[in-house]
Amino acid sequence: MSEDEVNRRANEKRAKHKQAKDKILAKKVKEGGLLVVHTGKGKGKTTAAMGMVMRAIGHGQKVGIVQFVKGKWETGERVVLEAFPDLVTITAMGEGFTWETQDRARDIAAARAAWERAKEMILDPANAMVLLDEINIVLRNDYLPIEEVAAFLKDRPKQVHVICTGRNAKPELIEIADLVTEMTEVKHHFRADFKAQAGIEF
Repeated sequence: MSEDEVNRRANEKRAKHKQAKDKILAKKVKEGGLLVVHTGKGKGKTTAAMGMVMRAIGHGQKVGIVQFVKGKWETGERVVLEAFPDLVTITAMGEGFTWETQDRARDIAAARAAWERAKEMILDPANAMVLLDEINIVLRNDYLPIEEVAAFLKDRPKQVHVICTGRNAKPELIEIADLVTEMTEVKHHFRADFKAQAGIEF
């Protein structure tokens, strides 16, 4: 078969593929806020969420961020986002991972305060998106009742996107979500004794 014939057949195949895709896309007409969950043992849950935050900012949309756990960390993304004070509000409510605080009552109080702030952001009509960073961790540890959180998120204002990150997302949250991504670890540099590094972990 000549190169011209190979190209012709490939182009015909792509044209048919485009027609099929166009038919599918023509049926996609819904708009509105999505509930997004990034979970799993692999790296990149918050990173992917921050990418969505950057997209929203690029469209001039206002974003609220509540950090349920990593509040004490000086992260690169926070430095970048603070350059957009008119579009981004970051609330660092966490006091570190549970193995650092070693104080369950304090962790529960911090989780409750963060959740109350999160609800304020979600109900604020100015916000197009709200990121609940590491909320899955506090839910996994039962620092907040999953029934309360799920009920609020299910009945949230329909125009706002909400992103929930963290390992071990509760089934109740997955059930009501519109988009769920599970990050799968294939290989991790921590196992080769690399420490957390600027630009990679924070």
